[in-house]
Amino acid sequence: MQIASNTSYDIGSSYSIQLNQKEILVVDEDPELKLQFESRKAQKEKEQELQKSLAKEKASNPNELDPEQEEQVKELAQRDAEVKAHEAAHQAAAGGLAGAASYTYQQGPDGKMYAIGGEVPISAPTSSSPEEALANARKIMAAATAPGDPSSQDMAVASSAAMMQVKAEQQLAQKAQEEVQGTQTYKNVGDNLISQEENKSSLDISA
Repeated sequence: MQIASNTSYDIGSSYSIQLNQKEILVVDEDPELKLQFESRKAQKEKEQELQKSLAKEKASNPNELDPEQEEQVKELAQRDAEVKAHEAAHQAAAGGLAGAASYTYQQGPDGKMYAIGGEVPISAPTSSSPEEALANARKIMAAATAPGDPSSQDMAVASSAAMMQVKAEQQLAQKAQEEVQGTQTYKNVGDNLISQEENKSSLDISA
C-alpha cells in the first residue's frame, strides 16, 4: 500500500498523525484539547501566584495565625489560667508554710509563653510541741487539697500531712494522759501525807 503525501489517519479524538511533504510523521494536538490544557495551566499558575501572595502577606504579618494555631493559642491560654489559679490556691491555704510558685512554660504559635505546669513548695518547720505539729499538719492538708482539682502529687502531700496529724494527736493524747496520771500521783501523795499526819496526831493524843 502506498501512503500519499499529507494523508491523515485518525487515531482518536485527541491526536492525528499525518505525513508532511517530506513524508515525515508529524503529531498534531487536537485544538480543543490544547485549549483545555492551556486553560488548566493558566489556572495552576494563577493558584501559584495566589499562594505566593498569601505567603508574602503572612511574612509581613507574622502575628497572623491560621485557625488551627488560633485554637492552640486558646487552649494554651486556658491551661495557663488553670495552672496559675491552682498554684495560687495552694499558696493562699498554706500561708507562711508556702514558698514561691514555679512554672513550666511552653511557647505558643503567637510567640508568647504559657504556663502548662507548676508547683508550690511547702515546708513544715520543726514543731516545738504536739499542738504546733497538729496545726502545721492541718494547714498542709488544707493547702494540698485547696484547688478544686487536686493532682496525684497534691493527694500524696495530703496523705503525708494526715500521717503527721495522727502522730501529733497521739502525742497530745499521751501528754494529756501523763498530766492526768501526774495529777493523780500528786493527789495520792497528798492523801498519804494527810493520812500520816492524822495517824501521828492520833498517836500523840493517845500518848
